Amino acid sequence: MTDTAQQHAILAGVDGSDTALLAVRWAALEARRRDLPLRLLHVGVTYPLIARGHDDGIVAQGDEWVNAAAGVAAGAAPGVRIERQVTLGDPAQMLVEASGQARTVVLGSRGLGGFGSLLVGSIAVTVTAHAHCPVVVLRGEGLPRADAPVVVGMDGSPAGESAVEFAFEQASMRQAPLVAAHTWHESALDGAWVAEPFAIDVAETHEGERRLLSERLAGWREKYPEVEVRPEVLHTRWPAKGLLEAAAAAQLLVVGSHGRNALTGLLLGSTSQALLHKAECPVAVVRAEDG
Repeated sequence: MTDTAQQHAILAGVDGSDTALLAVRWAALEARRRDLPLRLLHVGVTYPLIARGHDDGIVAQGDEWVNAAAGVAAGAAPGVRIERQVTLGDPAQMLVEASGQARTVVLGSRGLGGFGSLLVGSIAVTVTAHAHCPVVVLRGEGLPRADAPVVVGMDGSPAGESAVEFAFEQASMRQAPLVAAHTWHESALDGAWVAEPFAIDVAETHEGERRLLSERLAGWREKYPEVEVRPEVLHTRWPAKGLLEAAAAAQLLVVGSHGRNALTGLLLGSTSQALLHKAECPVAVVRAEDG
């Protein structure tokens, strides 16, 4: 069954798993906040060596899962417009294609059925790396507290700036504080390896990083004066560890990713992958062109 999708819907992947239903709840609330339709998509995997009639069973199962997800969405966000689609094909490829008509893609970190074990590291990572819009991946068993902060990792890159814009927008819509987290370590400054890190004045460098972060935030503070901003500079060799600590009580962690042009090869940087594996809160991955 297919309903015509409108451009810039919130797109949620559906596969019958608990984490997919959690993603549907998050997506329904996001759609209501943005006054956009919610599109529920199930992609059933076909097997060439199995009889054609088996496809009908896959579609029927997908219809059942999507209808159940629609009930969950309606309960989470009454009045939200819901579109439903069940199709057959390659889940990652079709989700990436569908993201071109979406404002945000929302996925559970682990799945069943049509998404054939939607483990972080396979389909979810592929979609986050190649989607045409931001992708939010949810883990755990429940949604975070609505009064918790939004956390964004800031590194000054184009992808990082796109992530910052998305994070400020999210904090504004949710009326939540924004923690702007920047990590640094003396082993690498300005992209160059420091042979003698002990020679670095850590306190002075830390203060310089704090000033730089404040400068990067100035324009965003002017654009979003209603958002309470909490700059946080973290001295750590491992950016993912620092961001996980900053997001320990967050309702959303936002990071940038450069992605790749093909559905092969290295899909995400080590920091993004680590956050998708370890973060307890939803993680939004924003590519440079997502904006």
